[in-house]
Amino acid sequence: MEVVIVPDAKAGGELIAEAMAGLLGRKPGALLGVATGSTPLPIYQALTAKVRAGAVDASGARICQLDEYVGLPTGHPESYRSVVLREVVEPLGLTEASFMGPDGAAEDVQAACEAYERTLAEAGGVDLQILGIGTDGHIGFNEPCSSLASRTRIKTLTRQTRQDNARFFDSPDEVPHHVITQGIGTILEARHLVLLATGAGKAEAVAQTVEGPVSALVPASALQLHPHATVVIDEAAAAQLKRADYFRDTYAAKPTWQGL
Repeated sequence: MEVVIVPDAKAGGELIAEAMAGLLGRKPGALLGVATGSTPLPIYQALTAKVRAGAVDASGARICQLDEYVGLPTGHPESYRSVVLREVVEPLGLTEASFMGPDGAAEDVQAACEAYERTLAEAGGVDLQILGIGTDGHIGFNEPCSSLASRTRIKTLTRQTRQDNARFFDSPDEVPHHVITQGIGTILEARHLVLLATGAGKAEAVAQTVEGPVSALVPASALQLHPHATVVIDEAAAAQLKRADYFRDTYAAKPTWQGL
């Protein structure tokens, strides 16, 4: 696991967008896994700016979802499908044909989970997966005590996660209780995992993820098992790391040819 400490969210977004642009240069049809929420927005904004400036061609890129609410009607503005189309697909100049995600409105949710697993496999797997992290250490919607070998499935959201997401809805009561999420085992199959965390509220979860033991109690700690995982954090999110200076030194001395 590589830990990169940046000054702020904008710098983190620029750094990750540069890595995504480099990937698209090497593999124009790359499958990019995206996360939702406010944290990754600087990534998508920076990548969009590169596309519009002609610095990168994203026309062949494919986009896939990490998770989806269960029970929201098709087209609901806060369904993650709608959010990804609005914040990633459309700004990059892509069409819905380039997008894939689980069907949260399906009558048979289990079948929808299995179908999404097949879709990802048939697409050749995810090349780069963007991740956020919850205050309790969850990734995707793999809440604490999720199996580290889990596959795409339905999960019940914790009270804390529903409270964290209530800001996107008119009322906390409107936040769904269930989601479809890629499992930790599914996430770990992506070729490159990139987690972005910003703000003091994520500092404890980051410290447990990076420096704590691998544990189902902190789902994000599973990134320690991945051969190519990058954790990008701002100074506030790095505040509880005991080895922060080491991470700064190793990144400062990193050869430029290695990339992110």
